[in-house]
Amino acid sequence: MAAALAARSCLELSAAGRAPPRLPQELLFVPPGIAPLPAGRYSDSAGGFCYQESAQLGAATRNRWVRWSTSGDTVELVEESLDVNLLNNAVRLRIQGCPLLPGGVHLCELQSHLVVLLLTAQTVHRLLLPHPARLYRSELITESQVQSVFTDISKIHIRDPSNYYVIPSVPGLAPNSVASAAWLSSEGEALFALPSASGGIFVLKMPPSDTPGSVSVVELKQSSVVQRFLTGWMPTAIRGDGGPSDVPVSLSVHCLDHDAFLFALCQDHKLRMWSYKDQMCLMVADLLEFMPVSRDLRLAAGTGHRLRLAFSQSLGLYLGVYMHAPKRGQFCVFQLVTTESNRYSLDHISSLFSSQETLVDFALTSAEIWALWHNEENQTVLKYINFEQNVAGQWNQVFVQPLPEEEVTVRQDQDPREIYLEYLFMPGRFTNAAIQKALQIFSQGTERHMDLTWDELRKEVTLAVENEFQGSVTEYECSPEEFWQLQVEFWSKFYACCLQYQEALSRPLALHVNPYTSMVCLLKKGSMSFIVPCSLVDHLYLLSNEHLLTEDDAAIFEDLEMSRDVVCLVQCLRLIGESISMEMAFIMEMACSRLQPPEKAAEQILEDLIANDTENVMEDIHSKLQEIRNPIHAIGLLIREMDYETDADMERAPRLALRMSLSQLFGSSTAAHVVCGGVAKICTVRFLLCRDLLILQQLLLRLGDPMVLGGGQLFQSQQDLLHRTSPLLLSYFLIRWASQCLASDVPVDTLESNLQHLSVLELADTTALTPHKLVSGPQTIVELFFQEVARKHIISRLFLQPNTSLAETSLNWPHLITSIVADFLPLLWPSNPSFLFPECLMGSCQYTQLQEYIRLLQPWCHVNMGSCCFMMGRCYLVMGEGHKALDCFCQAASEVGREEFLDRLIQPEEGEVVSTPRLQYYNKVLRLLEMLGLPELVIELATLAIMESADDWRSQATLRTCIFKHHLDLGHNSEAYVALTQNPDPGRQLDCLRQLVVVLCERSQLQDLVEFPYVNLHNEVVGIIESHARAVDLMTHNYYELLYAFHVYRHNYRKAGTVMFEYGMRLGREVRTLRGLQKQGNCFLAAINCLRLIRPEYAWIVQPASGAVYERPGASPKRSHDGECMDVPRISSACFYHSPGCGIRLSSVFQEENLRSGIFKPAFSEEIFFFCLVGFFFSFFFFFFWWLVPSRQSSSCFQILSNIWRRRSRRMVSRT
Repeated sequence: MAAALAARSCLELSAAGRAPPRLPQELLFVPPGIAPLPAGRYSDSAGGFCYQESAQLGAATRNRWVRWSTSGDTVELVEESLDVNLLNNAVRLRIQGCPLLPGGVHLCELQSHLVVLLLTAQTVHRLLLPHPARLYRSELITESQVQSVFTDISKIHIRDPSNYYVIPSVPGLAPNSVASAAWLSSEGEALFALPSASGGIFVLKMPPSDTPGSVSVVELKQSSVVQRFLTGWMPTAIRGDGGPSDVPVSLSVHCLDHDAFLFALCQDHKLRMWSYKDQMCLMVADLLEFMPVSRDLRLAAGTGHRLRLAFSQSLGLYLGVYMHAPKRGQFCVFQLVTTESNRYSLDHISSLFSSQETLVDFALTSAEIWALWHNEENQTVLKYINFEQNVAGQWNQVFVQPLPEEEVTVRQDQDPREIYLEYLFMPGRFTNAAIQKALQIFSQGTERHMDLTWDELRKEVTLAVENEFQGSVTEYECSPEEFWQLQVEFWSKFYACCLQYQEALSRPLALHVNPYTSMVCLLKKGSMSFIVPCSLVDHLYLLSNEHLLTEDDAAIFEDLEMSRDVVCLVQCLRLIGESISMEMAFIMEMACSRLQPPEKAAEQILEDLIANDTENVMEDIHSKLQEIRNPIHAIGLLIREMDYETDADMERAPRLALRMSLSQLFGSSTAAHVVCGGVAKICTVRFLLCRDLLILQQLLLRLGDPMVLGGGQLFQSQQDLLHRTSPLLLSYFLIRWASQCLASDVPVDTLESNLQHLSVLELADTTALTPHKLVSGPQTIVELFFQEVARKHIISRLFLQPNTSLAETSLNWPHLITSIVADFLPLLWPSNPSFLFPECLMGSCQYTQLQEYIRLLQPWCHVNMGSCCFMMGRCYLVMGEGHKALDCFCQAASEVGREEFLDRLIQPEEGEVVSTPRLQYYNKVLRLLEMLGLPELVIELATLAIMESADDWRSQATLRTCIFKHHLDLGHNSEAYVALTQNPDPGRQLDCLRQLVVVLCERSQLQDLVEFPYVNLHNEVVGIIESHARAVDLMTHNYYELLYAFHVYRHNYRKAGTVMFEYGMRLGREVRTLRGLQKQGNCFLAAINCLRLIRPEYAWIVQPASGAVYERPGASPKRSHDGECMDVPRISSACFYHSPGCGIRLSSVFQEENLRSGIFKPAFSEEIFFFCLVGFFFSFFFFFFWWLVPSRQSSSCFQILSNIWRRRSRRMVSRT
């Protein structure tokens, strides 16, 4: 692109949000002693004030200004900021019975105060507010929301007599003039200027707020020398006696250090300049000398003239004058010059003629004139011109925001309610205030609908229209066609009401130009909008035909022939676009949303155009194509201008934090609306351009004219361009959809839960989630992305470059907004490697929007395919469709190591053993699934991952352990055992085995535990169970019995007997209760049974000796009396032999007591003590006796022993 955008057209971007209308602070003041005037005496007006340091990066007033509007006796002031969200930033002041003069609001800046000066038809007022630089603790603002200067305005003493003054009935004060001016002197005095009927100026001087005094009135009259010169020496005809009066119609003031120059543009078409200090007229200039003059114009009063000033430190003072004449108007620009003798004159710079539209307002800078008109259709026309460089006087267009369509097309197969609601609540179409006012009127004022959110307003609108519809239907039955028609009728009625209020609130009142940042704003009755430069492609496509024909070819590209080709190509596209009907446009919209090839839709639209060509548009297009020297090259050039695809990955935001002065730059909701509105506007325009370009390429292929295509060898190039245009069209369609898609409100706890899930993936630092951030109404997902992620990246790229000197950098609105939008679009571009936008949606819990975004993206975009699959899997997880999510995660695995997002996902932690990238990816996904509590999916994915880790035994062990754990949690005991046995790591295998034993014991699933084969793990299982048996409480856990069953199941009876014998020994030492004695008896009987089942020579067990005897009953065998852990005493052992004689004798006892086959009778049986006497002689006898005595069972002990001895003696006698 050869030329800069200085001479290009501009776009209007609305800053009206979707928040409820701002409720300003209400103030009422009734001046005493005045007669009220009607409120509608003057027209509504508006204006703005910008701080002197608004362009300085380190100032508290950066990107900050105040706008105001008047209506009758009410003035509303609003402080705005592009960097921070201002709290309590609006105030509405009503001065009852005193209508404000148009333009009667003036703001002045002092070092510590912001002063508001008001002029009404009967009073003047002064409001003293704190300056933003003194309002905060530091000049550097780092918070996202701060208090406005209007926060404490209720504390301002507006009723203090020193701050207001009733204008006296001074003779000679012009009664019907609306001109006024106000300023502060260097001493802090408030000065108000009003025109006098004699051509002079009355100045009311209010003393400083901290100085007592009274208001004085001074009249500035024409200099006696000048007056005598005009009246004494000039003939009457030349002086124009009998002509218009010299009453000022427009006043402006230029402040100096100790003086002020007042400029008055009067009805007699003369410009007069006064010095307030000298109180004399310094200059009179007849402006009719600079425009074509007729006698009628000279005799007519110049009531429509306007005057503006612009001051530059380097260029001096400029004066801009609009001379109104019937059927025409003219702008004259002058520069004030002074001679050595302090005489002043005007140096004529430029004269510019305007059209016949009605001028609403104009603004002057040191290089440009911005003018706002209403045309004959009462539509807004905004233009600007550089009066120094534009010799031809060609005005540049500003493409203003169009009003919504007057009618909404609803097909028979569509629901009217859904179509109208979608159209009404489409972001950027209707404001919240317009819909609320329409709802109030439509409901016939029965209810007041104030402070409704976007969703609440949607519900109220639906309810109101449905109630009106239901109330008007008198018949109980009607056909579907009649029902559909009635719905359309009522919804169209409400839509017309909304359209009426939207038009009223969108009516512009004034222009506001910031001379420090070159920011241009359009002030409206209900909102404001911003003017931004237009790119070359959009400029050419949006220009009207007459302007396109006069476009300078040298200002487009350096190659003049190429510039002419591009202009002719754009003219062809304009012809196609103007011929496309709504039905044809709908074909392309549906093709993009339904994932159908755009080429087919373009071909169908072309056939419809040819079939319905009644005005020979195709012939005009063909003739224009003949004028293009190289259409293939021109089309390729146009495509390159619109393509934001980058070869390298976009730089991620540096880890180094932004400088404090930049941390909040463009961080407000207003800035987000403007930037994202610019992106939406660009995408809307370029989608239409790509659509028309696609149709034109289909036409070129159909024509097949070598003269047009540049030769048959370029046919393949045309095919390639066709396939490049289609992704371009779909990219703009996708970004446009995202710019219109509202983000969902997410509860804070959901955000925190999502943040935990991202922390598992180590993506928690992707977005700065601020759930308590002040947001004015619902955001689109593009606005959300800009505020949370993209803004920091863009500001870093723009301001943190090595060659950028922030100390010397000041903000320039046209350059900055163009750069931000140009850097923002690549971050949104689908085919770029950067994946920040979907990542932000995931981090902000916008899963429904993310799912639709990927659906629109996947069929045609082949970049970040694996990342998209991963994101879709994340969406499925949130939606509860786990198996679909697993399929997506598995598909994404094939792209690991190839995409930037997936590479960040697999970055190893510190100390983590690095495996293959795909295994690292599986590990992250497994962690996510584990956190979400999806064991089945964990098992399935881990099984799949094992195939990738054939040569990595460590990863195999980790995955097998994971499979074992989740099978065990699910109760799949057999599968858990299989996973355990396949684990290649002995340490992990032993840990799993230990966990298996504990869990199955806790679940009482002992049969599974016993029956597992435990190949090569038999000793480990026994050791685990033994260690648990010796470490836990004997009366609450049954690990000894489990080990007994384990050995019995494997026919290892001697081991089983040993276990039960040890169990009984411990019971005797540690559990000295009746229940413990019962269990001990059962243990010994079980041990005897086991020994009888094996061969006699092996019927012996190792008896654990009692070892250390504990000092006191009930003492812990593992802790001392003060609770400290002790070494467990070693269990010495002795062999116990089960002799055959003893076995026979015991057998007879068992037969006698019916205790065969381990069927035990209750405890305290005589056989237990007989076994003790025979097996352990007196040691066991004394042990039992010693154990029963403390339990107060001594009598039972002697009784049992005596019975056993008596019975034994009787048997011996009978045998002999």
